[in-house]
Amino acid sequence: MKTDYIKDLEQIKDIMNRSTRFITLSGLSGVSTGIIALAGAIVAYQTFFKDTDYLVYEAVGLSGAFTGQLLVIALGTLVLSVISALFFTRRQTKKQQQPAWDAQTKRLLINLLIPLVAGGLFALMLLLKGFVGMLPPVTLLFYGLALVNASKYTLSDIRSLGIIEVVLGLLAFWFIGYGLLIWALGFGLVQLVYGLLMQKKYSL
Repeated sequence: MKTDYIKDLEQIKDIMNRSTRFITLSGLSGVSTGIIALAGAIVAYQTFFKDTDYLVYEAVGLSGAFTGQLLVIALGTLVLSVISALFFTRRQTKKQQQPAWDAQTKRLLINLLIPLVAGGLFALMLLLKGFVGMLPPVTLLFYGLALVNASKYTLSDIRSLGIIEVVLGLLAFWFIGYGLLIWALGFGLVQLVYGLLMQKKYSL
């Protein structure tokens, strides 16, 4: 009798979680986006930062070609990351027989996208003004804040990931010469490890 009561409570808790949180995130999304971010960082380093010193606090003179190429790499990394995240998350929703789009998904995306879009536009303005060194810390900070903001509508582990990204963003600002390396750590290695841990913890 007691066992049945506990099972009933667990079922009620599960139903309530599903009604208020988007819980079909895939751990493989974190793994794939981490790998893509690492690849993007390597390409950016080899193309722009290997023989130049753009990672400074001051604005630097940029050619139109430099700005365009950097935007292509950044947008390419972003698009591939979004596609991979959507693919694995969509696959996970089918596996768990959950709807891909519902009220929880909408709330999650709204709270995620507001800081992300603001941060993306701010980063673009910094790039156009020549503040290349500010791009790694700014993108890490806004990404971390977006995760923290959205965490109340999904798995609680997302909040911890967001806090880590915020801390790395602050470190990237303080140690600006290592900004690209810290960016690769935050968007690449941390995301990858987080995805593996999520995959193991939740079998996502």
